Amino acid sequence: MNGKHFASLALVCTVLFGALSGAADARTLRYAIGHPPSSFVVDVAKQYAETVEEQSDGDLKVRVFPMSLLNFAETSGGVRDGMADIGFVLTSYFPSEFPHSNVAVEASMLVGLLGEKARGREGMIFMGALSEFTFFKCPECNQEFKKQNQVYTGSTGGTSYGLVCNKPVETEADLKGMRLRVGAANWSRWAEAVGASPVTMSANEMFEALSQGVVSCIVLASPEIHNFGLTDVVTDINMDVPGGPMPIAGTNINADTWKGLSEEQRNVMLRAASVFSAGVPWIYHQHEDRILSEAKERGVNIHHADAALIEKNRAFIEQDMQHIAEDYKARYGVENGEALIKEFRALLEKWTALVQDVDSEEALADLYWREIFSKVDVGQHGL
Repeated sequence: MNGKHFASLALVCTVLFGALSGAADARTLRYAIGHPPSSFVVDVAKQYAETVEEQSDGDLKVRVFPMSLLNFAETSGGVRDGMADIGFVLTSYFPSEFPHSNVAVEASMLVGLLGEKARGREGMIFMGALSEFTFFKCPECNQEFKKQNQVYTGSTGGTSYGLVCNKPVETEADLKGMRLRVGAANWSRWAEAVGASPVTMSANEMFEALSQGVVSCIVLASPEIHNFGLTDVVTDINMDVPGGPMPIAGTNINADTWKGLSEEQRNVMLRAASVFSAGVPWIYHQHEDRILSEAKERGVNIHHADAALIEKNRAFIEQDMQHIAEDYKARYGVENGEALIKEFRALLEKWTALVQDVDSEEALADLYWREIFSKVDVGQHGL
C-alpha cells in the first residue's frame, strides 16, 4: 500500500472511530411523566428532549416515558431512587417532604387577585415567579429536594383551575353538599369553605369518578379535559372559581445523575428546562378557549359564578394565605411561612409586568432563561 492510500485509510478509520466513540459517549436520560401520551404536557416534554439533544450536540439525549415508568404518586420516590433520571414531581402530593416548597405552591390562588393584567396569563406569571422564588429566594426548598436526592431545575404548570362537572354550578348554594375531586390542599380548604366535600384521588381515576357520579365536579384546568380524556363525561363547566394553577417541579433530576454531568451539560439541562417551564403554560393558554368552545359545541353548559360567589372566593384567598403560614408552621415546622408568602407575592407582581409583551412560546422561554435559569450557578446548585 503506498503512502497516499495509507493516509486515506487512516483518515477514514479516524473519522469512523470518532463517530463510533461519539455515539458511545452519548448518554440517554430517562424522563418519567405521569401524563397520558396524548396530553399537551407530553408534547412539551418531547420539545424538552429535543432541546437537550440540540443544545448538547447529541452528547445528551432524553427518552420520555409518559404514564409508564412511574405514575404521579411514584415519581418523587422513583427519581430519588434512580428509577428515572428526570421526573415530573408534583410536590403537593408530598407535603411532609416538601413543606417550604409547598407554601408557595399552595398560594397558587393568589393569581386570582392580580387583576385584569393577569387574565389569560396566569400560568406564565405563576411559573416564572415560582421558578425564580425556588432557585433564589428559598434555600430551604432546595434543601428539601436535596434530602430526596433530587435537584430542582424549574417549575411549570398550566392555566387556572375551575370546576369541571356533571352538574351546574353558579352559586355557593349549588356547591353545598357536592363532592369535589381536588388535587391540592388549597382547593380542599376552598371546597370546605363553600360547603362542599373535598375528595382526594389520583388524576388517573378522574374519568371513572365523574362518569359514575362518585364526584360531581373536578377542580381542574380546562385543557386537562383533553389531557385526561374527560370529554364524554363532562356536562357543565364553570372556570370562574376557585382559580389558581397547579404548579409542578417539572424536570427534577436525580442528584447522582446531576453530579455526573459536566457544568456545560448542566447548563444544557437548565436551558431545556426553561423551554419546558415556558412551554406548558403557553400551550395551556393557547388551548384554553378552544377546549371550552369545543365543549360548548358538544352541548356542554358553560356557567359563570354569581357576584356573591366571586366575592366569597376573593375573601377566601386572602384568609387562606394566613392559614397556609400557620398550618405549615404547626404541622411541618416552617417558621418563615409569612415571609415566604410576602416574598412570593412580590414576585407575582413582578412577573405580571414582565409577561405583558410576551407574544410567543419562544419569547416566554427566552424571558425565563434571561431572567432566571441563566443565572443559576451550575458549579454550586444541587451539589
